[in-house]
Amino acid sequence: MGKDRIYRQEVQGDLLARLKRIEGQVRGVSRMIQEQRSCGEVVIQLAAIKAAISQVAMTTLACHLADELTEGLAEGKELKDIMADFMQIFRKFT
Repeated sequence: MGKDRIYRQEVQGDLLARLKRIEGQVRGVSRMIQEQRSCGEVVIQLAAIKAAISQVAMTTLACHLADELTEGLAEGKELKDIMADFMQIFRKFT
């Protein structure tokens, strides 16, 4: 198993763990709403969920950029073309 594959598995494990925590947070917010907890408490939890999703997205975007650079340069693509392709994906998130 190559170094890249080990790294990719570590990142995948981290992302999956984060997503499971996010799922739990979302279920918690649902319970909070059912229990008619204060809107302020709910908003605080929603902000935490939003931050966690942003972290997952940024990690995923970083992996995508690394893949695009590695594959694109190996295929002889120009760096500006690789970055243009990446920016299209990046803009969808922002």
